[in-house]
Amino acid sequence: MDTDFPATGRTTPHRYPSRVSYQRPAAHSVLDEAYVCHLGFVAGDGPRMLPTLFARVDDTLYVHGSTGSGPMLALRDGDPVCVSVTQLDGLVFGRAQFHHSANYRSVVCFGAVRQVTDPAEKLRAMTALVEKVAAGRSADSRPPTGRELAATGVLALTLTEISVKARSGGPVDEPEDLALPYWAGVVPLRLTSGVPVPGDGVSAPVPAYLRPARSPWLEPAVMTGRYVILEPLDLCHAPALFEALDDEEVHRYIPGPMPASPEDLAEAVARKLREAANGSRVPWVMRDAGTGEVIGTTSYVPADEVNRGVHIGSTQLGRRWWRTGVNTEAKLMLMTRAFEELGAVRVEWQTDNRNLRSQAAIERLGATREGVLRRHKRRADGTWRDSVFYGMTVDEWPLAKKRLAERLARE
Repeated sequence: MDTDFPATGRTTPHRYPSRVSYQRPAAHSVLDEAYVCHLGFVAGDGPRMLPTLFARVDDTLYVHGSTGSGPMLALRDGDPVCVSVTQLDGLVFGRAQFHHSANYRSVVCFGAVRQVTDPAEKLRAMTALVEKVAAGRSADSRPPTGRELAATGVLALTLTEISVKARSGGPVDEPEDLALPYWAGVVPLRLTSGVPVPGDGVSAPVPAYLRPARSPWLEPAVMTGRYVILEPLDLCHAPALFEALDDEEVHRYIPGPMPASPEDLAEAVARKLREAANGSRVPWVMRDAGTGEVIGTTSYVPADEVNRGVHIGSTQLGRRWWRTGVNTEAKLMLMTRAFEELGAVRVEWQTDNRNLRSQAAIERLGATREGVLRRHKRRADGTWRDSVFYGMTVDEWPLAKKRLAERLARE
């Protein structure tokens, strides 16, 4: 149903009527994007305004709380309430202080509240609230027990008297102020998700629905081979990763210091995840395909969608899996994704000029040695590293792929 909401005395503005809309899709859009609403009502001791999570199902808005909370104790069926939601989109700077403002989208709803008592409707409302926080979460968490349902109050408000108000665009300065030497414009604002932080004792990786949808170039897609599985790196991998990589030889040519504890390695993983969040790294953990053990890590650092290039690096593999098919297969999968799925025209590697084993491994992939950057990175011991660079182009990929596949078959 896409009809407009009717205008009433309470939803008709006294200023800027051009900013107001009564369109149902516009109201639904703001309500569905926002996480928090403010519920206003009159209690026995006066007016109250409380922030709370909410969800919309069709033309019904649901809020929940403990049965002992203020709204649940104060409100009865038919009591009047007001609900407001605001999305702040930008700060507007005018040349004159009077013309400073904000870009926003807001919804105000008036109506009579209803206590939800039907168990089936209450469960649907609570499921909607969980799905509002993260789509897919209701199937990935324990549903409420009968006791928990009984301890939870749910209020319903049918959306009938509602208006949307919005401002967009730049400052509206007076003509005589346009020549003033002050900056004017808009600072856009938006809500963004940070890197998920697991709770104590959590061993499950961050679910896909909590990772932001991004370009495939920045997505650590799961890849499965005969010897190795690549899956998105997660903080929960840190203890097993520390055990697999706790070897001075594994860290010999790594620029940073060797982690001394699982906590140190967890901080290194957290840094990589922060880099993943800003798009400068696409990190994977490596698992033994036969046993499921965590055995190493590797990354695209970075993946350059604009120039269609991928740098494969930060590869560390437990010594037990050296001289097996693991590293070869992992690189083959990473190169296949780069060239055949992402459409890259170039893949490159770099390594310490003293790391002859790594150089030999890269050359066995079919890469071409392209040069040396002198004094390129500081090593953990404070000395300067010369980095050897290798590259492979999309034209060289078919022959390299054929040779790597034959080599894996022999291994």
